[in-house]
Amino acid sequence: MKTTILGHPRIGKNRELKKACEHYWSGKINEAELQNVATKIKQENWLNQQQLGIDSIPSNDFSFYDQVLDTCLTLGCIPSRFKSIEKNNLLNLYFAMARGLQNEHIDVTAMEMTKWFDTNYHYIVPEFEKDQDFSFFSKKIVEEYKEALGLSIKTKPVLIAPVTFLLLGKEKETGFHRLDLLEKLLPIYFEILEELSNLGVEYIQFDEPCLALDLNKNEQEAIQYTYKSISEKFPNLKIYLANYFDCYGNNLNIALQLPVHTLHLDLVRCSLQIDDILQSENYNSETHLSLGLVDGRNIWINNYENSLKTIEKVTAKIPKDKLWISTSCSLLHVPYDLNLEQNINPEIKQWLAFAQQKLEEVIAIKNLVSNEANDYAYLFEENKLANINKSKSKIIHNPEVKSRVANLKPEDSERNSPFALRQEKQKSHLNLPLFPTTTIGSFPQTKEVRSWRLQHKKGLLPTETYQKNIAEEIEASISFQEDIGLDVLVHGEFERNDMVEYFGERLNGFVFSNFGWVQSYGSRCVKPPILFGDVSRKEPLTVKWSQYAQSLTQLPVKGMLTGPVTILQWSFVRNDQPRATTCNQIALSIRDEVADLENSGIKVIQIDEPAIREGLPLRKNEWQNYLNWAVNAFKISASVAKDETQIHTHMCYSEFNDIIADIAKMDADVITIETSRSEMELLDAFANFKYPNEIGPGVYDIHSPRVPSISEIETLLQKASQVLPKEHIWVNPDCGLKTRHWPETKSALKNLVLVAKKLRQETLKLA
Repeated sequence: MKTTILGHPRIGKNRELKKACEHYWSGKINEAELQNVATKIKQENWLNQQQLGIDSIPSNDFSFYDQVLDTCLTLGCIPSRFKSIEKNNLLNLYFAMARGLQNEHIDVTAMEMTKWFDTNYHYIVPEFEKDQDFSFFSKKIVEEYKEALGLSIKTKPVLIAPVTFLLLGKEKETGFHRLDLLEKLLPIYFEILEELSNLGVEYIQFDEPCLALDLNKNEQEAIQYTYKSISEKFPNLKIYLANYFDCYGNNLNIALQLPVHTLHLDLVRCSLQIDDILQSENYNSETHLSLGLVDGRNIWINNYENSLKTIEKVTAKIPKDKLWISTSCSLLHVPYDLNLEQNINPEIKQWLAFAQQKLEEVIAIKNLVSNEANDYAYLFEENKLANINKSKSKIIHNPEVKSRVANLKPEDSERNSPFALRQEKQKSHLNLPLFPTTTIGSFPQTKEVRSWRLQHKKGLLPTETYQKNIAEEIEASISFQEDIGLDVLVHGEFERNDMVEYFGERLNGFVFSNFGWVQSYGSRCVKPPILFGDVSRKEPLTVKWSQYAQSLTQLPVKGMLTGPVTILQWSFVRNDQPRATTCNQIALSIRDEVADLENSGIKVIQIDEPAIREGLPLRKNEWQNYLNWAVNAFKISASVAKDETQIHTHMCYSEFNDIIADIAKMDADVITIETSRSEMELLDAFANFKYPNEIGPGVYDIHSPRVPSISEIETLLQKASQVLPKEHIWVNPDCGLKTRHWPETKSALKNLVLVAKKLRQETLKLA
């Protein structure tokens, strides 16, 4: 029995990679210094796994920005607009593809970004053309294998598999399907495998998470053809095929017959699939199984008793030497090390496991199975006691919260009037122009703002001084917004650390880490709250600063809230009750906040739900159940508002086509979405559906430092005007501006307002 993991966190224990990348982008360090940071992180990860006793250690799981972008560069899949910088610095090309590039010589937009399956991680979307060429362009996978070999560590290189890579991408022109490119792509994979084989690679991990989706016949045949071709070309190379985030589902029989050495199973997300495999006539007894028993997505400790029962079931039919013990998926989605945490309640801490502890759990499970002398019985007993303590803990349960959820009625999820009537009242109440302008919520969090918050948290900055500083930032931001002519203002969220963490810190049922950072995209890291118990609101969460901002202007200021589904999705959620129940608990707390904001004079309230699409199960037959409770939770939070109060919601980096009817059921008065990177492509779903409410299609890509030109914004809005009623269109950025700098933000927003005013005048002339 061997041990492995599918991937390791790569940002560094103290977010060293984030800081180094941002310093490199700003010119504070050179490439050699950035590479030194990367090398240190990789080597620490490898050596740590080696010392713990992991048998097969992954390489090429490190990335400066994103593993799909890495694969694009490896395969020479570089959009034509970047060709002019291709021969320059490879790292600069890589970052330009991720972030865009704008200087006196060049102005190119970044590649599109979207959610990685049903996680809060974002990947860069590959772009394909009909005559797409591929080449073995970046040798990163080979270089990292050699680097580990220099430490006497023979690794298992990780590579996104051909079919998943193609399915993750988009055709940038009509007349072909991206799977048509498989014949041109496979020879490049052969080149990669040839070079790795010559170096003595024994195992290679092909990540094929598309096998967790409902694949059609053509996609299934592409999978079969791919592995048949690889097996014929490299009969001695051991392919470790990794599917994760769900069962193999209707792909199981095909997967069982693939000519691969090892088949990985995510037994956290889909524990029952092991029974299907053991009972299947198609299972090849020569195929090794990798049992993904340790949760790579959440931070709760493993239940050794349950894991050992699963292994016992498997070993009744399959020899131990054909089994691996592994994590369910890459540990990319969990923080580094619980040992760094000194302030978490010890009662809760005993229930937690970060990446380091999950590595130890993988080894412990193997030892508990393999050691006949029972030297590790103490580990089993400690684990059993911690799980018993969790099930009986009094800090988890609140009878009042449970009762309030149980007594919810259908009318608690409905606004007083249909949208058409609300829209008329809101027009009169708010007196907004055509093409109203706004931002999504946050403004740049400068180094000074972050330092105030940190000093205040440490007790080094008096509360009075801290609040005075925040008030001055809000006042300056309101003045700026008025000066450039925005129509609906925001207070800027200078007091907030993260859109979920801020709320979790003020709600019962959450606990927080100090070092629990995980990567969301690129250098953007988040510290998800740990949602361990019943959720309730202690006191108003946001009213003070929203009310203060509104007192500074006659224009409407949006109250800014994070929605219940997003708080759920972006937290590490308790695993002892249905997620729908937990979501309704959060929704009731947000509902109370909506009522308080409205009563304090706030006329526009935004309830952000960027994670609605992300939470969608991978299998379509499970979608409607999820959508029913997720949409209802949003409606519980919003439906307390009066007709005159305009409810906004925001969603970013989502594909809406399949769920547009349910988005409409949310019945938000205004929805703002990301559309700039996709050049308004995402609007097609709303137009085809004839979405009845108002829409703000983002025209400013805030994930890139470049400033969109007036003509660029105008082109995007003209596209929107061709498919949406002009009376329903808002003008706004793609997302919050927290991560941007003030100079680029001010320039971009001025351009945005100028275009809105221009279109307003042109429309009035035509009328």
